[in-house]
Amino acid sequence: MQIHDIERKGFASDNYSGVHPEILQAIAEANGGHQIAYGEDDYTERLHEVFAGLFGDQVEVYPVFNGTGANVTGLTSMLPRWGAVIAAGTAHINTDEGGAPERVGGLKLLTVPTEDGKLTPELIDREAHGFGDEHRAQPAVVSITQTTELGTLYTVEEVRAIGEHARSLGLKLHMDGARISNAAAALGVPVREFTVDAGVDVLSFGGTKNGLLFGEAVVVLNPEASQGMKYIRKFDMQLASKMRFISAQFIRLIEDDLWLRSGAHANAMAHRLRATLEAGIDAGELPGLGFAYPTDANGVFAVLPAGVADRLRERFRFYDWDAAAGVVRWMCSFDTTEADIDAFAAAIRTELQR
Repeated sequence: MQIHDIERKGFASDNYSGVHPEILQAIAEANGGHQIAYGEDDYTERLHEVFAGLFGDQVEVYPVFNGTGANVTGLTSMLPRWGAVIAAGTAHINTDEGGAPERVGGLKLLTVPTEDGKLTPELIDREAHGFGDEHRAQPAVVSITQTTELGTLYTVEEVRAIGEHARSLGLKLHMDGARISNAAAALGVPVREFTVDAGVDVLSFGGTKNGLLFGEAVVVLNPEASQGMKYIRKFDMQLASKMRFISAQFIRLIEDDLWLRSGAHANAMAHRLRATLEAGIDAGELPGLGFAYPTDANGVFAVLPAGVADRLRERFRFYDWDAAAGVVRWMCSFDTTEADIDAFAAAIRTELQR
């Protein structure tokens, strides 16, 4: 039974999109017969081989249900009970996970304000202090997001600099890669260059925002930096009994570079939207429109005059990012089309010219 308008698209989140047809096919192909539950199935065994091809034979892979679960379980495995995590103030673990890192993981977050969502060695140093002081939670992990919540992208060199600085302080490095597919497509380099080779110890590898029905993966790149993931995943309620259906999705996503193709397409649609609007600004046809941050991947952060966003939302759903400043966020997905972009750009033009 179909109860929604399948022709309607929005720009609120890449989570709004459906499941990629190839992923649905992979789920159907994994559905026959019986397989051992809780990760002892053939698909999860194969998944380890697939991720080893990306990151090296030392890798450990733990499929989980969602991104918050990936971040909380991964970070918990990296920290002592007295440990703290240094992160950008805009980080998803700080702003959008309902306090789960603190409530479920018992983690202390030490947040740093940033201009573009990206940490630097200098910004890390603002919270990397108090070592040995029993009155302060002990900095133990740096967490960065790739791409960031502001749509910006860490270069390989920037991640490497953070990794080297973290190690010099005795800290581990975690990466929230909910949109790692978009980052890898934008950087155009093998994913290991800005992860394991750059000093990342544990990675949350995103799938849901890039066409999976459900599922993310905690990828332990440095087994020495993570302890107890096997047990933490269970008591954090992230152990899937029918894990083969998460693993089968990731196998299809990665083996034929579907993750990169889908990420590149979403990025291209965001760049098309921005380029179209910038051309209109240059022509003097879009009064009051501006941009808050660079468009490095699949997100466009725009500044709109008062009232325009609400009128646009009558046709296209999207979120305010900073309502007081008029900043909105427009996200593109693997299934966003050029026609979707052109229709949205035309609606923006109409509202700005009213």
